[in-house]
Amino acid sequence: MVRIIPLPEELSNRPFTVHESRAFGVPPKRLRAKDVSDGGRLIYLPAGREFALAERARVLAAATPSAWVSHESAAVLTQLGLPPWLGGDETVHLSKPHELPRVRRTGVTGHRVRVLPGEVTEIDGIPVSSPPRIWLDLAHQLPLRYVIAMGDQLIRMPRPGLERRTEPYASKEVLRILVRRHPNMKGVEKARLALEDMRVGADSFPETFLRLAMLDAGLPEPELQLRLDPDDLWSLSADLGYRRFRIAVQYDGAPHLTREQQTRDNRRDEAFTSSGWSYFKANAHDLAEGFTSLIVRIKRAKLRSV
Repeated sequence: MVRIIPLPEELSNRPFTVHESRAFGVPPKRLRAKDVSDGGRLIYLPAGREFALAERARVLAAATPSAWVSHESAAVLTQLGLPPWLGGDETVHLSKPHELPRVRRTGVTGHRVRVLPGEVTEIDGIPVSSPPRIWLDLAHQLPLRYVIAMGDQLIRMPRPGLERRTEPYASKEVLRILVRRHPNMKGVEKARLALEDMRVGADSFPETFLRLAMLDAGLPEPELQLRLDPDDLWSLSADLGYRRFRIAVQYDGAPHLTREQQTRDNRRDEAFTSSGWSYFKANAHDLAEGFTSLIVRIKRAKLRSV
């Protein structure tokens, strides 16, 4: 009975390239053992495992010189958010500069793009399109409201302690410059339109959709991250609303289901209602119906406050 020598620990639980195996001193014949499967050109996989997008993206980019993760795959890795009908397939989107051949291999959707300095970054060692470039790449295939919502995620202030950054991904002016640098890209006109409706202060796609629905219904532009006490930077705040009419609206998504977050939410809810505000909470059901009934209630509260 032939004893199989274990793979080096660094390779035993992830996809790897043939170059990595050589760097760790793995003999070529070891890659033909039953516990290793062929992952396509220059790639090997520990057999019997499913691999997350980040693992697949890392090895595919490593095996493809001059390529980087882009489009839908990059949006997933950066957690920018996508419509529910995108980002769920097994393919990895890889881009190359326009002057090079498109990536053609199993499990990859290849793109050839005109890329400028600063439009490719790294996440945990994986080359990835920068968040602003992801937004521009996807603009042509997303509905306008999703382009606006993703743009809002680029320009919002990060939450201290919850994210690995302290500054927005971009400002509206930076995005305007990006659009001007790529006048012939598909979707660039849609991106330019989206810029006009983007606002700082929406922490999620549904918050943007709620704001847009309110505007479409003829309501005034709401204030975002509406603090109960405008003079206190640490004051409890709602997602959006109207100080003039004493109306506050909060969207409760999945993060609000934790016990700790519900405790904070209850404090906020009580603070607004005890101060005499009309206070509304929206959820996924309201999102599914386009916030129609919620907007009717907001309009009634506005009329009562006049």
